[in-house]
Amino acid sequence: MNLWQHEKEARAEGYTAVCGCDEAGAGPLAGPVYAAAVILPLGEDIPGLDDSKKLTEKKREELFPLIQEKALAWSVAFVDAKEIDRTDILSARMRAMQLAIDGLDRKPDFALIDGNRDHGRTAAIVTPHRCLVKGDSLSASIAAASVLAKVSRDRFMAEMAARYPEYRFDKHKGYGTKLHYELLRTYGPSPIHRKTFLKATDLPPEEKNSRPPEGRGHEGQSAGREIP
Repeated sequence: MNLWQHEKEARAEGYTAVCGCDEAGAGPLAGPVYAAAVILPLGEDIPGLDDSKKLTEKKREELFPLIQEKALAWSVAFVDAKEIDRTDILSARMRAMQLAIDGLDRKPDFALIDGNRDHGRTAAIVTPHRCLVKGDSLSASIAAASVLAKVSRDRFMAEMAARYPEYRFDKHKGYGTKLHYELLRTYGPSPIHRKTFLKATDLPPEEKNSRPPEGRGHEGQSAGREIP
């Protein structure tokens, strides 16, 4: 399959700096949603590049520095659990992707966005763009972004596993596995859990009537470097 078709079509329409953008971590019960944006040289060969979900963790880690090296520009951004709770996950996804696009050292004039949504209730993609369903399997730029977003989020959750070892974030990355639900019912939510994603039955008895703490949340981005 030609992974450059959509980049070439955008070039033919007159755009000169086309980025791919994807997010990771929309579904987990804990942790931020991450997004990445990447501008690759047109036709750049990155062996093994594919949708991050189709790659092993080892292969994603191998591709991560290679993508950074080959890219004309790359950026990673995130929106944390408090911001997700304050708004909603769709808006947080859009906010993270636009932050990633805005964080590129080279300003793109067009973006290829994975999925079929470009706006939520409180945030939207404002860069000229095209949405591509399963874009991480159709576009090299989106595939590269999917790897950067996935690896960056997994690394963050590994750090959170060291900070909150009782939740075993290294095992499930915040997703709703059987183990994760069991630990939630034992310990209750951590500071990085998405309170709006949890049901009363997911919590210990003493926390079932508690309300999510208020907060403005946090968002961040990095370009040309890894998120600390």
